[in-house]
Amino acid sequence: MSDNSRYRIGKRKPFMIGGAAATLLSFLALAWTREIVHTFLGLFGADPESQFVKVATICFAIGWLCLLDVAINTVQAGIRAFIVDNAPTHQQEDANAWAGIILGVGSVLGYLSGYVNLPKIMPFFGNTQFKVLSVITCTALGGTVTISCLCITERDPRNDPPPPAEQTGVIAFFRQTFRSARRLSPQIRKVCEVQIFNWIGWFPFLFYITTYIGQLHVNPIFRANPNMTPKEVDEAWESATRVGSFALLIFAITSFGSNMILPLFVVPTYRAPSPLKGTHSFHSASSAHRNGNQPNTPSGTPLPMSASMTSFFPPPPDEASHSRLARLLSLAQIPWLTLRRAWLLSHLLFALCMASTFFITTPLAATILAGVVGLSWALSLWAPFALISAEISKRDARARKTGGINDDQAGVVLGLHNVAISAPQILATLVSSVIFRIAQKPRGEPGDDSVGWVMRFGGLAALVAAYMTSRLRGEGKAGECKGSEDREEERSEETV
Repeated sequence: MSDNSRYRIGKRKPFMIGGAAATLLSFLALAWTREIVHTFLGLFGADPESQFVKVATICFAIGWLCLLDVAINTVQAGIRAFIVDNAPTHQQEDANAWAGIILGVGSVLGYLSGYVNLPKIMPFFGNTQFKVLSVITCTALGGTVTISCLCITERDPRNDPPPPAEQTGVIAFFRQTFRSARRLSPQIRKVCEVQIFNWIGWFPFLFYITTYIGQLHVNPIFRANPNMTPKEVDEAWESATRVGSFALLIFAITSFGSNMILPLFVVPTYRAPSPLKGTHSFHSASSAHRNGNQPNTPSGTPLPMSASMTSFFPPPPDEASHSRLARLLSLAQIPWLTLRRAWLLSHLLFALCMASTFFITTPLAATILAGVVGLSWALSLWAPFALISAEISKRDARARKTGGINDDQAGVVLGLHNVAISAPQILATLVSSVIFRIAQKPRGEPGDDSVGWVMRFGGLAALVAAYMTSRLRGEGKAGECKGSEDREEERSEETV
């Protein structure tokens, strides 16, 4: 839908604003569900403790949860497409790396909030942890979306050719989606195939790592006290949950740090364009991209460092300063470590960590494991989005040069990518249920390793993802991404 929009403020901003507004409303409604339902039904004399009011409260919350799911996906898809549209091809890796950093900041703050009594610190936001968190979340989301919309100027979509008549309407939307799925470029299709197995592997870890560490914590307690009452079992698990939550905090901190550091070591896949006359390369390139131009990249353009290391610095006062900064930061780069290879290594690291669960017997060792896995998670938040975004950006720029329109624009392709992320989670849930059915022990018994087997299953999926990542298009020298498809497109551009 956003691909075909022609609003003056841009293609993506209306969906970002609408999705953010619906998300804020959903969070606040969920946080005050009990009060809203009790107040409304109280007007008709309903007893707040009656079964009818309890059922109505649950139904009200379910409705807002469904709206929240749709709203979050809307704003997330809009923001990812916003990055694709407003950063040139050579900066897609860096823009998505910074998106991963911001996600890391949010994760760290979110897990930290679990250790703080928020109602005591900020009672004016609410009397429960969830109410205060909801207000903070709404403030952060509303503020960041507002800043992005005010500070970034989208290319005016009214200058684009109007979408074909057959692409408008609900039926046409689904028809176009299925057609786009069949004709995805080989590179994007392979990234989506990797994501299927990648998320089969990640789903068990993200959902069950707290339970896994908690089980390791309660095992010695259950062995020492075989006849515990249900209340004592609950108290033991309450303590175990805090231990697992701390491991997730370590996981988030490691992921955040990795997102900050990894761009220093990874060689950019695409070369930066030559600087425009009288301007500085990275800043001028971004401006040209927003105006609808994508300068060609000469094969001899030097690539001393990633754009992320310069585009967030103020423009240097002279070319000598820029060269010194470039030489300094380029020393950190590992020549063979491209983004594709880093992603492949992250799959192997994740699989190795999942295999190590055979030998882990203490919560401390499991917490260290969670911290190490944070490195792989950082690349999962960066690599696939960067690879897909760069491919879309490159094709959109070529379509604009020819005066046409790319049928498979960012909205459609990122939507298909979301399907490749979401669908395997259903399969992972089904397989996990079967494993739990076979291996899970009764609550309160020590030595339950069912979660460990679920995570090992995820490690096997990561090995498949690693193999499929190795089939992605390789890189040329000095980080220049060159394949047969690129050469054919360049020849066609020369003809045009």
